[in-house]
Amino acid sequence: MKAMKTLIAGLMALVPALAMAQDPAAPQGMGAMGQIIFFAGFILIFYFLIWRPQSKRAKEHKALMSGLNKGDEVVTSGGVAGKITKVTDDFIVVEVADNVEIKVQKVAVAAALPKGTLKDI
Repeated sequence: MKAMKTLIAGLMALVPALAMAQDPAAPQGMGAMGQIIFFAGFILIFYFLIWRPQSKRAKEHKALMSGLNKGDEVVTSGGVAGKITKVTDDFIVVEVADNVEIKVQKVAVAAALPKGTLKDI
């Protein structure tokens, strides 16, 4: 009986040590709703920072290409500035100097200049 009391006393002395030795509860991850909100936020950031500005620039460039007319002054993506002398479906002819003309694709036009800009250059 004395051995039994000693055993119980020993076990009771170990209980606080065993309770302290347990791993703390692992932190819980995001729930399903948190993941959906995170994913929706990611899509909104992607839309406003990348997709929307790119589509806006594409629309502006398409409007620029469709609005090119003879006599407009333009700058190509290669940096060549000149005056349009002829417009076809896919190409334009740009006069870069007196009697010097080059054919350029419409998509290569980077910007249309205000009238009279080439005289100032």
